[in-house]
Amino acid sequence: MKAHSERVSGKNFREFCGKPLFRWILDTLLSVDEIELVVINTDARDILAEHGLRDDGRVLIRDRKPEICGDLVSMNRVLEDDVAHVQAATYLMTHTTNPLLSADTIRQALQAYRTAIADGAADSLFTVNRFQTRFYRQDGSPVNHDPNNLVRTQDLEPWFEENSNLYIFSQASFAEHQARIGARPLLFETPPAESYDIDDQQGWDLAEILAAHQSSKSN
Repeated sequence: MKAHSERVSGKNFREFCGKPLFRWILDTLLSVDEIELVVINTDARDILAEHGLRDDGRVLIRDRKPEICGDLVSMNRVLEDDVAHVQAATYLMTHTTNPLLSADTIRQALQAYRTAIADGAADSLFTVNRFQTRFYRQDGSPVNHDPNNLVRTQDLEPWFEENSNLYIFSQASFAEHQARIGARPLLFETPPAESYDIDDQQGWDLAEILAAHQSSKSN
């Protein structure tokens, strides 16, 4: 959780539908009993304290080392530091910018990961958006279809977009690949209404509309 945000200034701590953005995913994670500890790797401990968040029994705030701060640092380097200092059988990683991800979806992903590990079918999991539509390159050439032999879009081969909502992996998998995605990942589809990763102001606006709609439905 960075203090600085390049495209939406201070977005991690900006109010989002009634509470700071970071509280949305944090409150969701804390509602999942299977999650024993939430680790926040940050260069903004003081800002979190201003919002009333400090270390407690289920929240551990780790100060991000200067050498892994900045917009161009790979998240795998940040995770490497956390994995080295926080021992666990299973690691689940998400972002402050995924406020709509639900506790039920997280539980389902954890169960899918456990089943895949037990069956030897995967070594990690990451969440995706599914697309069955016609894609083109910038020069207008088709990517996944033949314009001269059109088939129904629902009959096209599905393509999957990594949506940055959730990653699950083990210490062994991370050690082998130095990455949150292993050699045999399980692709886990998340509901479209939960899959927004806020990257810019337009994404913020769309996510806020969805959050307000979901809140009005639940009330």
